[in-house]
Amino acid sequence: MSLRARATLPDRFNAAEWFVGRHVRENRADRTAVVSDEGTLDYAGLDEAVRHRAAALLQAGLHPGDRVALLLPDGPELLSLFWGVLAAGGVAVPLNTLLGEDEISRILDDCDPRIVVADPALADAHRLAREGTVLWSPAESADRAALVPPVTAYASTRRDGVAFFLYSSGTTGEPKGVVHLHHDMWVCCATYGEQVLGIRPDDRCLSLAKLFFAYGLGNSGYFPAHEGAATVLFAGRPTPAAMFEQVARHRPTLFFAVPTAYAQMLDAMERGEDADFSSVRLCVSAGESLPAPIFRRWLERTGTEILDGIGSTEICHIFLSNRPGACAPGTTGRPVPGYDLRLADEDGRDVPAGQPGDLFVCGDSTMALYWNRHEETKRTLEGDWIRTGDKYLVDEDGNWRHAGRSDDMLKVGGIWVSPVEVEATLVAHEAVLECAVVGERNAEGLVKPAAFVVLKNGATRASVEGAMGNSVDGIARELQDFVKERLAPYKYPRHILFRDALPKTATGKIRRFLLRQELEANP
Repeated sequence: MSLRARATLPDRFNAAEWFVGRHVRENRADRTAVVSDEGTLDYAGLDEAVRHRAAALLQAGLHPGDRVALLLPDGPELLSLFWGVLAAGGVAVPLNTLLGEDEISRILDDCDPRIVVADPALADAHRLAREGTVLWSPAESADRAALVPPVTAYASTRRDGVAFFLYSSGTTGEPKGVVHLHHDMWVCCATYGEQVLGIRPDDRCLSLAKLFFAYGLGNSGYFPAHEGAATVLFAGRPTPAAMFEQVARHRPTLFFAVPTAYAQMLDAMERGEDADFSSVRLCVSAGESLPAPIFRRWLERTGTEILDGIGSTEICHIFLSNRPGACAPGTTGRPVPGYDLRLADEDGRDVPAGQPGDLFVCGDSTMALYWNRHEETKRTLEGDWIRTGDKYLVDEDGNWRHAGRSDDMLKVGGIWVSPVEVEATLVAHEAVLECAVVGERNAEGLVKPAAFVVLKNGATRASVEGAMGNSVDGIARELQDFVKERLAPYKYPRHILFRDALPKTATGKIRRFLLRQELEANP
């Protein structure tokens, strides 16, 4: 049964007061809230920073419900502003710092913010300026906050009022503004945060995903704040070396990343780079399915489980996950308590056990709507249920197995083939770092699996022969045979293409539609 915020929270509820101000009110002011290379900030300091920024925003003309766009690297300023916008009764819109200026401009046109706070190192402020919009740099934001008395109280917003937008990563098209309410983050904490992660006040959370992602906002923003724990914020590029250094310096207890990052970190460890994860009690993966070989190699290397889960920007965070001490490698585990899940066929009927179906989720952290996209909202939301766009099946042990995105599934010889299953098998080969499987039409117009493969140890397509001691065709045949030996013969990739890297979104998801376009353009 899905958990409902209205059964616990009052009608008047401000998320920033809950996640920040509450800790001062309940005598946890001296607990560490934020850790970064710049130093630490306790909850008293964070509360003061939030209320100062709320006051500065109000002085600049912010009205209830106005959007404030935040284009900033991860750090105390971004976190203080995010909560400060909510504390002032506004709507926070953290922006993807990896986007180009044209993409940022389109998002700003869509959300129409009253105030934009943008780091000049990330974008040209003059290009972002528009009539009627207040434009601040981070330094100007901090200066203005220092010059005004802090607000004495957090805004009296409603539990079901709009709190923030997150723009989806857009694996197949333009990013969409996902609208979330004040109670949504609380729901994620009461479900996944408490019942799966079991976050404690003495935890320290370090996330490879940044705060502008739904995944990162939970990991670094509201999960630790819910319990009065600490977040470790890192503004830099999350390379394996940088993550190893952050873990060694700040000793997190919870570590969050994506499958590609775990594969890259393992590759770095196997090349001899130092990595000490002894402080970490749990690792978490989301974004795409975690292949079982990566889970096993990571456990062997670090002694720490990776809890693979699936969430979405639309549902705010993870709703299906493995559990500590009960991980089933190669699966996404079981539904998170507080969320209802069902699998349906193309006609909306429940699918028989063991067969793949479209995944629908019912939970109270689900988005209210897509901003300015009425028709897409109607196609995605069906009453209390949301269509996730993922295919799943439930195995004989009751674990949920990802079968790919709904538009990624392949029908080969009249039989459904999951790209995820083929990818997981290829990644088990000792030479493969990562891969992506998509459908390719042969000369007869029939769809067959094709695999794009990135090899380990930095081997490039040009160096395959020398690095592997075999010809390109020979390695391709070896990988095809490897799949044939482990899966039904019709599932093996008929075509293998070696690449130096795979196209990805900012969240690390493989942009399979670009790979499909490449095959269509070069039959």
